[in-house]
Amino acid sequence: MSNKRILKKSLNELVFDVVDECYYIQALDSSKEKATEKLIDEAATFQDSILSRMKKSRGKAEFRAIVLDLEKKADHFVTSLNALNA
Repeated sequence: MSNKRILKKSLNELVFDVVDECYYIQALDSSKEKATEKLIDEAATFQDSILSRMKKSRGKAEFRAIVLDLEKKADHFVTSLNALNA
């Protein structure tokens, strides 16, 4: 990701996808509501923390670290959602 605008867009898309998938899982199986609500809260908290870090970042090294954290967390969300769908 080459700039903050693209990173923000990717972050927002990730959070939207997680929330959308959680609501879909809730519609199919209401017994997973607590787990999906927890995942939604985690996604919102993650979004806030990344946006805060982006605002404070000053150099390319900090920006690269944020991008790596975003990629790791995206993998975490995919794994969590797959576990809920199983």
